[in-house]
Amino acid sequence: MNRKLVIGDIHGGLKALKQVLERADVTQNDTLIFLGDYVDGWSESPEVLDFLIVLNQQQKCHFIRGNHDDLLLNYLKTNTYKEEWFLHGGRSTVEGYEAIDSTTKQIHVNFLEALEPYYLDDKNRLFIHAGFTNLKGIEFEFFKPLFYWDRTLWEMALALDENIPFNSDLYPSRLKLYKEIYIGHTPTTKINQTIPINKACVWNIDTGAAFTGPLTILDVDSKEFWQSESLVDLYTNENGRN
Repeated sequence: MNRKLVIGDIHGGLKALKQVLERADVTQNDTLIFLGDYVDGWSESPEVLDFLIVLNQQQKCHFIRGNHDDLLLNYLKTNTYKEEWFLHGGRSTVEGYEAIDSTTKQIHVNFLEALEPYYLDDKNRLFIHAGFTNLKGIEFEFFKPLFYWDRTLWEMALALDENIPFNSDLYPSRLKLYKEIYIGHTPTTKINQTIPINKACVWNIDTGAAFTGPLTILDVDSKEFWQSESLVDLYTNENGRN
């Protein structure tokens, strides 16, 4: 098999990542697209990055930048952080790095600096952590951090009246640009779902692994997906971002 597989937000859950890759029977022939937010939440954020760095040497991977990854990069480079980060899973990450040596930290900095802002494949399918706001698309986005902070793309897709024809002037321009858009960032648990959700051309693959949901991997061609156990069951003595 030569599948193209997209993986949702991991948030320090190495156990879930290993489990979902095994359940999807991932091989070195598969291309893996990670949508970002590898850290913050569960206790194994440094170990997740170690795992991904090795995985990248074994098969073709695309690693998209998430907002939490950017927060970690700033911390590793400056040794400073804003207290608000701790309200969003940063505490477990800082604690996890207390036992990490400086050489490994620099390897992680190199990995985080090399993260892709997005990936656009040869079928005009966009993979991005959060979204974009420019009506002409990603190449015209003025403020690039919106790629990993925006929530308006998903909110628009959720709120779109399904009765509006695609060719109508009322149909949102951003939803006409790409065949499909795969995002994470805003967990589907916010709408009481723990599976990937498709609205218009947008597929949300963040199924709440940071909180009470599972981690998800999806075949972008067949739309078959596999999930880990809920992370609260895999990390029974931890709270994640709950």
